[in-house]
Amino acid sequence: MTQPVAAVIVAHRSGSYLPGCLAALDGKVEQAVVIENTPGESPDPGLQDRFPWVDWINNDSNRGFAAAANQGISATSAPNILLLNPDCELRSGLAELVAECDAVGVAGAGGLLEGFDGSAQVGFFARSLPTPTTLIFEVLGVNRAWRRNPVNRHYRLLDLRLDVACDVEQPAGALLLLRRDALAAVGGLDERFHPAWFEDVDLCKRLRDAGLRLRYNPVAVARHVGGHAVATLPLQARLLAWYGGLLRYAEKHFSGGWYRCVRCAVLVGLVSRTLFSLARVGSFQAARAYWNSARIVRSGFASLS
Repeated sequence: MTQPVAAVIVAHRSGSYLPGCLAALDGKVEQAVVIENTPGESPDPGLQDRFPWVDWINNDSNRGFAAAANQGISATSAPNILLLNPDCELRSGLAELVAECDAVGVAGAGGLLEGFDGSAQVGFFARSLPTPTTLIFEVLGVNRAWRRNPVNRHYRLLDLRLDVACDVEQPAGALLLLRRDALAAVGGLDERFHPAWFEDVDLCKRLRDAGLRLRYNPVAVARHVGGHAVATLPLQARLLAWYGGLLRYAEKHFSGGWYRCVRCAVLVGLVSRTLFSLARVGSFQAARAYWNSARIVRSGFASLS
């Protein structure tokens, strides 16, 4: 008998995506909760009428993804929790992911994410956990300029067989089924990752450190837009959120020496991006955002403990 699943969907300026997400989810879970994390924005009554099986929580502030996800998890009771982004539309059932989680020692499982053009989101839906070198290559732009370098190939699993189920270190949090008892064992998501980014990476790291496995199963498929909420933020807010999450992860999981190396690389990368933006016509605002972010990192922004 398949174990029940409760879906937890954290929404932030997601109104245009929720109808498709919920319509595709209908009949595939026993319970669903949407946590509206946009201050001053209440659920659309028409949407609530269309999906009466969904519970709605309306926060009066943006609590961040991790805190809102924990809030949704606490509001449900099923033994399996599906973390699902509002810009994801399931194209399959969840039986394969549930079956993966039934295996001994497995904490959770993710599936195959595709863009709306049908192409697999390789490098996103499953990754290895980042090492200090990975993050240094990321913030210096090496992985973008030389996509198939050995570090990035390992990190983004660029050689992964898309059609074969296997263990992976980091299934994407956009579509991630987790056992409730495994989540409880590691204390849920770390709410200090705010507003978003790296909270799911941290969770996967802690689950693996607890001796639990994570799986990828390509039979579970969803269409995924990606980045819809962060795209609405000003550039500097996006920079501070991403670099803040990255540095918190580095400070939490790497030695002090490696953490300082990553932080120095962040500063070098931001200054380089400032200079590059200044050299481009019409990019003064971007240059100012990069430079201000570098100043904030240098002045103690990264003292996150």
